[in-house]
Amino acid sequence: MADTRISTYLPPNVNPAQAAIAYGCRALPKLNEELQADDLLTRQKALMALCDLMHDPEHVYTAIRIGCLESLKALLRDTNDLVRIKTTEVLYIMATHNVGRACSRPAGALGIVNSGLIPSLVWKLQREEEEIQALLLDTLAACLMEDATEALASRAVPFLKEKLLSANSNIRSKAAHTLIAISIPLEGKIQVWQHDVIPILVHLLKDKEEEVQANAAGALMNATVTTEGKYAALDVEATGPLLQLLGASLSKARLNAIKALTMLAEAPEGRKLLQSHVATFRVLEEDFSPAVQRAAQVALKVIEWKP
Repeated sequence: MADTRISTYLPPNVNPAQAAIAYGCRALPKLNEELQADDLLTRQKALMALCDLMHDPEHVYTAIRIGCLESLKALLRDTNDLVRIKTTEVLYIMATHNVGRACSRPAGALGIVNSGLIPSLVWKLQREEEEIQALLLDTLAACLMEDATEALASRAVPFLKEKLLSANSNIRSKAAHTLIAISIPLEGKIQVWQHDVIPILVHLLKDKEEEVQANAAGALMNATVTTEGKYAALDVEATGPLLQLLGASLSKARLNAIKALTMLAEAPEGRKLLQSHVATFRVLEEDFSPAVQRAAQVALKVIEWKP
């Protein structure tokens, strides 16, 4: 005769490490309350659930509106490693969301910046493990495209300079990418020059990883807009490795190298050095990338300009 047995297994599609999500519009407010709970397990489960929900742009907007960023800001200082890791992951998802991308839309970008999160992220960059550093750099790069003021005031440039020297190529690449964003405003360009970051960027043009090379060229492109930046790059012979990058397989590397060389060509010394390489830029006018074609045309006008 059959008897009834109660299974020892959890029901299907139930994650014991994740908080139960309330129904409808109550879901995010409840999770926000749990983010502030005294119980460690409750905070961890709420963060796990939030990581899943933040893939939906509507949830990103709602989370910002109800003040989740303030709760996440506080959790960046949590003593528990997992809490800090998952908090950074939530911020990363919010900052790189497609359609609802937090840092390409005012509602998200200004929400993160105006919530005062940038100094905390910069501070954490010095102290966290490399896995978390990578997420922090991605988040910073996205946010600084909107407003780099707080990062510059928090001495982000010296910290990014240190990350350029990391043995981890992923960290080097992301640090250079973040420097592209932070050097968009004039103050960022000045700080990159003042903190002697330019020689390190030139050295990274010869890195074994092409993504690192491309991002280093992009950072140089911005840093060499100023006269001081131009001559700092020329003093460490930046034209040589930049010319080498013109043959890179990565179109981003070619594009950034052309633009950086165009900046250097605005100085008489740089223009003189590049005049013997006009044929190389002529070839790039036929590149398969329209952006590279246009950049090569601009570079030729600058190089061939005569007073």
